Amino acid sequence: MSLTSISPEKARELIAGGARLVDIREPDEHARERIAVAENVPVSRLDRLNTGPASAIIYHCRSGNRTASNASRLAQAADCPAYVLEGGLDAWRKAGLPVAIDKRQPLELMRQVQLAAGALVLLGVALGFLAAPVFFGVAAFVGAGLMTAGATGWCGMARLLARMPWNRRAAGA
Repeated sequence: MSLTSISPEKARELIAGGARLVDIREPDEHARERIAVAENVPVSRLDRLNTGPASAIIYHCRSGNRTASNASRLAQAADCPAYVLEGGLDAWRKAGLPVAIDKRQPLELMRQVQLAAGALVLLGVALGFLAAPVFFGVAAFVGAGLMTAGATGWCGMARLLARMPWNRRAAGA
């Protein structure tokens, strides 16, 4: 079974006819911004997908890249016709269709990592020039951490940020 890309308008029609919309992003991403009728089943937990009596399954992520890179796995998880929302949540929003936003939820964990890493690199470089060259080591340490995360898939900063008090609520969602 292969996945066919469909427009947000076609997806809306299929949903009205009984199709299920499945958001494959992680819970912290889904909690902050989502299509209201979408259920959250992250790719990491896709083996738990029960298609039930749905006439079709429509998968989506933020931009369509994650669904495209996991297309074969998504197709195997559905025992009914399966589709991919072309352009994901971004295209749905751009089409003027409703999106639920909860600004009380923290930013997605990877965005927090990007902000923290960028701030630490800038701080290390600024202090290296203004105070003492030893502070350039902060930028080097963060760079090494990002390289390790890219090579192994394990990110110490993400693990640390996930334990912060503002992220505990989203983790339980």
